[in-house]
Amino acid sequence: MLFYLIVRPFVTGIPRLLWRVRVVGMEHVPKSGGFILAPSHRSMIDIPLAAIVTKRRIRFMGKSSLFGVPVLGTLFTWLGGISVERDGTDRKAVRESVAMLSAGEVLCVYPEGTRQHGRKIQPLQPGAAYFALRSGVPIIPIGIAGAEEILREKRDPVPRFGRVTIVVGAPLMPEARTGGVVPREKVDALTATLSDALQAVLDDAYELRDGR
Repeated sequence: MLFYLIVRPFVTGIPRLLWRVRVVGMEHVPKSGGFILAPSHRSMIDIPLAAIVTKRRIRFMGKSSLFGVPVLGTLFTWLGGISVERDGTDRKAVRESVAMLSAGEVLCVYPEGTRQHGRKIQPLQPGAAYFALRSGVPIIPIGIAGAEEILREKRDPVPRFGRVTIVVGAPLMPEARTGGVVPREKVDALTATLSDALQAVLDDAYELRDGR
């Protein structure tokens, strides 16, 4: 926790200056209690960009292979990252995530699962909706415009200069649980709602960034 508080000003401050980050909708971010940040995902720089929207410590879920990279894996761990197997069978990570949310922490989940391309939200994974229904916390959709143009990884690994606009959407509240098992139809319904909300904030982010 202390390490996160120390490095956060650098992790978020540098992107703000380099890419003239504008954030709209900060009033939608809860000041207390657990919640899920659900950003669009187009670039690795989405990680520090997502951290800009709240000063609270954010726990990030990341694929397990990242935690095996020297130095980078250690940094992710110190920052509170959660290693997740990509095959969807990592029950330990699920239990830890639900427990953290129930305890009032903030969890960042990229609903699209992995980095995508373009301005259209791709089919979502059910994780964010499931965690919200299990723990009873809201999901905060976040649209990030400009990250893909700045850092395209393998095609162009050197970050470019540009402008980034982030739009934070209104919280999506899950239905109250009525039993021990979360019905699949409720997960699917909340996932569909999140998909629409995420597309809306991403569209807004691009419109604001492009000056339309």
